[in-house]
Amino acid sequence: MRGPKRHMRSVEHESQFDWELGKSKRHIGEPKKIYDFTVKDAKGNDVDLSVYKGKVLLIINVASKCGLTNSNYTELNQLYQQYKDQGLEVVAFPCNQFGDEEPGSNEEIEEFVCTRFKSEFPIFDKIEVNGDNAAPLYKFLKLGKWGFFGDDIQWNFTKFLVDRDGKVSDRYYPTTSPLSLERDIKKLLGVA
Repeated sequence: MRGPKRHMRSVEHESQFDWELGKSKRHIGEPKKIYDFTVKDAKGNDVDLSVYKGKVLLIINVASKCGLTNSNYTELNQLYQQYKDQGLEVVAFPCNQFGDEEPGSNEEIEEFVCTRFKSEFPIFDKIEVNGDNAAPLYKFLKLGKWGFFGDDIQWNFTKFLVDRDGKVSDRYYPTTSPLSLERDIKKLLGVA
């Protein structure tokens, strides 16, 4: 039996495909939207993601010592500044699973991002995105949105775009420039 076909707009962009395959992995009672999750912020406080209802989210696993750090943070800041008033929220989760490129404490990470890049978007608790200890949010994000090499996140700065209804719209590879997502972001925001 053949699985669903997946069509890609480009090598670096994983387009929407048959969610039925992802749904078959879910069990009754499991989260269906981003808003069903509570995560920790960088200070260890619980944040119910339902506070973002009605917003378009760009969720990224980030690292401070990666070759992609400078370009990604610079462009994420540009997107956030340009579209935050229209409903875009950038949501960053530090992760040290790839080359130990995020070794600092939450406090050090937040200081780095806010001082060096002047980022105003939220930085959350350091998490794991793959394996048995992967954060439940990331297990959910990966359902039905497989990368070229399968479910797992391949590297720092993998990006997920979530629509205003809390559903994962798209997944982008680490090498995808944040500014190249502008068309997709504008579409979800409903701006020209």
